[in-house]
Amino acid sequence: MSVILLFCSMNYIDINRKLWNERTKVHFGSAFYDNESFLQGRNSLNSIELDLLGDIAGKKILHLQCHFGQDTLSLARMGANVTGVDLSDVAIEKARELSKSTNLRAEFICCDIYDLPNHLNKTFDIVFTSYGTIGWLPDIERWAGIINRYLKPGGSFLLAEFHPVVWMFSYDFKSVEYGYFNTGSILETEKGSYTDGSEALELESVSWNHTLSDVFTALKLNGISIKIFREFDYSPYDCFQNTVETEPGKFMIRGLEGKLPMVYALKGVKSKT
Repeated sequence: MSVILLFCSMNYIDINRKLWNERTKVHFGSAFYDNESFLQGRNSLNSIELDLLGDIAGKKILHLQCHFGQDTLSLARMGANVTGVDLSDVAIEKARELSKSTNLRAEFICCDIYDLPNHLNKTFDIVFTSYGTIGWLPDIERWAGIINRYLKPGGSFLLAEFHPVVWMFSYDFKSVEYGYFNTGSILETEKGSYTDGSEALELESVSWNHTLSDVFTALKLNGISIKIFREFDYSPYDCFQNTVETEPGKFMIRGLEGKLPMVYALKGVKSKT
């Protein structure tokens, strides 16, 4: 894998759309996502985000960076009125296909989320995003502005995300490869993906690491007060190298069990005025 830190002058949207279009073709049929059990009624959400969501029956939810819609449709299964947004046209096509197969209603929009105001003119009770999302966005304050734009006064923003400390490490977790305060874009040639069946993939990606203070400050500047913040020493997904399952559905890095923050989650509330 080649890695270059740089100021990203290339069109990162085109690069990352191509990456996620090709990944989606593999992810959709993978055992990792297990669409067979999802079609039979499995909820794809984890306890981390479910604890923050609570009872969402009748709520209007905007799901940012929804991939091919399993979590979006899981929210619909819980009684919410959901709109999912993703950059990948292949992912949105698959999300609509999954919606029909499950008879679950959800609206899906294909666009870069910074461009969402040109595609959607509604407000929501909840804005939700989770796991491997904000690292694809260069401007975290602009992202927070989008959240503010779509939240009703008093509405909630819910985020579950991989901890920025995780992204400091090499892929095998044998060394620290990046600074926590890295502010440059990261151009990688990625081989494979985090799911089974992806070994033949080799594509470029552009990403960014955002510190916790970046996220907290961006939300505060956009009128969203953080009410709950939690950190976890495990990932609910076996999507990293050299992992060990310490409990069912809890994956840690072998040799660093209980020592490494792997996920964080927060709930923010938009001011009513």
